[in-house]
Amino acid sequence: MKENHYRSLPGIPLLLMLLAAMAAGLYLVMRGATSGSLFVLIAGCVVITLAGFGMSGLYMVEPNQAAVLNLFGKYVGTVKDGGLRWNSPFYAKKKVSLRVRNFESSKLKVNELDGSPIEIAAVIVWQVVDSAEAVYNVDDYESFVHIQSESAVRTMATSYPYDQHEEGQLALRSHATEVSKHLMEELQERLADAGVRVLDARISHLAYAPEIAQAMLQRQQANAIIAARTRIVAGAVGMVEMALAELQKNGVVQLDEERKAQMVSNLLVVLCGERATQPIVNTGSLY
Repeated sequence: MKENHYRSLPGIPLLLMLLAAMAAGLYLVMRGATSGSLFVLIAGCVVITLAGFGMSGLYMVEPNQAAVLNLFGKYVGTVKDGGLRWNSPFYAKKKVSLRVRNFESSKLKVNELDGSPIEIAAVIVWQVVDSAEAVYNVDDYESFVHIQSESAVRTMATSYPYDQHEEGQLALRSHATEVSKHLMEELQERLADAGVRVLDARISHLAYAPEIAQAMLQRQQANAIIAARTRIVAGAVGMVEMALAELQKNGVVQLDEERKAQMVSNLLVVLCGERATQPIVNTGSLY
């Protein structure tokens, strides 16, 4: 089922013609009643009936809206011309909005790739691009979009871990762009048969489930501390190597292995300590 553009007639001129016909029919009825002519009376009633029936073919099409026409259950076409339009009164007309719409899914509780329960929600921006598919391929396209969107969010959430544990691994919290692209592709595949195009899909809420939130927060803090300590130690070792190399290069002092070890220990304490160190001035011999 594909959309087929269908022509319609301007409604205002036809409305004026039908009003004129009704006025003429009313005149004939009055004329027949006063003159006693049954033929004129019946003709006036027929004209009024036909004009009233013709007015049922008038309908309004707003901007960014389409009217899907069908004749006794058979799809005829889609009218997108705005304003007051007219088609055969025998055509059934169903309005479909072509405006850009968005909604936020409910907060879903799912298990991410590592099995931890999380809460996730997404904002979906979508638009009907094929009115015929939206009306005839699914029962209720708006409900279809909502249900399939939540299903796609669930599927996407189970494909990624919450946090990145390995180098190059995609995660929900750290790779929003890649995850949003995956969600859009998943949604577009599901909604293509409904004549809907997904314009944007982004995660609007992401958090661990309340029952494990505190434990996961402690794990994140521990990982952050380990990463910071690793960086500090790596930098301190580099600075110690540079200090020893400069002392030896300039011949400032000659240190044996024992004194080098003591100096390295002192420098690492100074560079890696969380608190400020208290220096001790040695006024005697180095040994």
